[in-house]
Amino acid sequence: MPEPIRLAILASGSGSNAVSILEHFQTLSHVEVAFVGCNRSSKKAAIYERTRSYGIETEFFSIADLQEGRLLKIFREREVEWVALAGFLVRIPADFVRAFSDRMLNVHPSLLPKFGGQGMYGLNVHKAVIEAGESESGMTVHWVTEEYDEGAIVFQATCVVETNDTPELLAARVLQLEHTYFPRSIAACIADKTER
Repeated sequence: MPEPIRLAILASGSGSNAVSILEHFQTLSHVEVAFVGCNRSSKKAAIYERTRSYGIETEFFSIADLQEGRLLKIFREREVEWVALAGFLVRIPADFVRAFSDRMLNVHPSLLPKFGGQGMYGLNVHKAVIEAGESESGMTVHWVTEEYDEGAIVFQATCVVETNDTPELLAARVLQLEHTYFPRSIAACIADKTER
């Protein structure tokens, strides 16, 4: 039996997408979550408590750790092979992108290329979608590049924008799509690359 693929998850907030990934891969022996990290402290992010119930301690790292290569060094030491950005709000440095070229995926709460780029995260995205009068929104899984939200699209799922939607209501529906399809997209991409 081959060794499982080692996956790292990076997040900045509540960790709900991280938990959906953990749940998905709990039952699959070919992928192991080897690292969960957050760039905000346990006082500011709920992910630490959430992953603990899955037997995984979320580890804090600073923006400097990311930008100056210390996090990349940790990943190499732990033999991390794939990275999932699950609500991670920091630009990934070029050397990190190169190290995980075609092995790093992000989930974004809109139908890219619409409503992507710097500042387009969280409720900002859903507010912009509603204000633009869009009839549908959704989520996008894409490969990570050095630019925000510009990597090739892997998967999209849509939902209707209701006439009485608030950013919060729309966000909740899009988040459900993320929880359902982001883990499946990661698994499909890993399977595709592994089988080649």
